[in-house]
Amino acid sequence: MYNGEKGMSEDSSHPDSGASILVVDDTPANLQVLVGMLKEHGHRVRPVLEGRLALRAAKAEVPDLVLLDINMPDMNGFEVCEQLKADPKLADTPVIFISGNTETVDKVRAFSVGGVDYVTKPFQMAEVEARVATHLELRRKRRELQESIEALRRLETLRDSLVHMVVHDLRSPLAAISACLEVIKWDAEEQHRQELAADVEMALHATRTIIRLVNSVLDVSKMEGTEMRLQLAPADMAAVARESVEELESLVGTRQLVRDWPDEPVMAVVDRDVVARVLQNLLGNALKFTPTTGVVTIAVEANDDMVRMAVSDTGPGIPREYRERVFEKFGQVEAVSRGQRFSTGLGLTFCRLAVEAHGGRIGVDSEVGRGSTFWFVLPRNGPTPK
Repeated sequence: MYNGEKGMSEDSSHPDSGASILVVDDTPANLQVLVGMLKEHGHRVRPVLEGRLALRAAKAEVPDLVLLDINMPDMNGFEVCEQLKADPKLADTPVIFISGNTETVDKVRAFSVGGVDYVTKPFQMAEVEARVATHLELRRKRRELQESIEALRRLETLRDSLVHMVVHDLRSPLAAISACLEVIKWDAEEQHRQELAADVEMALHATRTIIRLVNSVLDVSKMEGTEMRLQLAPADMAAVARESVEELESLVGTRQLVRDWPDEPVMAVVDRDVVARVLQNLLGNALKFTPTTGVVTIAVEANDDMVRMAVSDTGPGIPREYRERVFEKFGQVEAVSRGQRFSTGLGLTFCRLAVEAHGGRIGVDSEVGRGSTFWFVLPRNGPTPK
């Protein structure tokens, strides 16, 4: 029962005034005191004498806060709180228990069923007011945070849609540029103009790189939206590795390229084109960050269940704390030793999504100053149906 002390001024300009508060207590005198105090601060108060009515009132209009007695006939406060928290519309509503029970076991149970605070009777008005104000402010902050998160999600969706639209429209002009360059290169070779042919080949390589980036953006978008379906069929992983090396042969330069795979076929059920692009992404990154005197190794090995493909380099390496970030969308990692920034863009994000779509795993082992090994493993019999 209220002990008669009044600890705060009757200032109706309380920062959380105007909140909807449901007060549940089977003792009318307690209700009267609590309702009076809360109304002085400008809150809209709904007093209820028993649990079932409280549930109906809360469902009819979701309150900002519930002050809840424990010992009530028919349905006690613990049961009321459990049912409030079971309703998705009411689950986030903070519940402050007010009870004459001072046993620790009651307080523990109050928190276990979803209560955010516990005030013992006879209650001090200053304490009740302070706790109500605190939890209303916390609820307001949570709402503001949720609204900010939703606004950011909307902006992210809009940005992704715009990027997708622009990137999609780039495919046709890039294909036209590539076709024209192929013709110019052919003419240059026919006329034995080797210097021009070499320059056009560089332009072709840059165009193909842009096309791969465009495809990565579109494929990441599809995979994130679960719209991309794999075309699964038996494929020789050793042949995929061999063709990936041939595709990027012009980037090797003076680096040593080690091929480590068996002569016999290494069969697995995969989307051959997608896996080839994963391997080309990893190989392209390795060549990009390996010094001209360095070594890049591409390896393929398998057991009865899995096939493992790996690309190792002798580049600057990746610090341990950044090894997960390189697979994030637009992730960047800065090398400590040289201040070099590794911009992975969407390439490694595509690799992660593609490997996971196959039911596999991808990762990186690295040591700063000694190089990195990017690897992935795939089930030989294809992904397990979901």
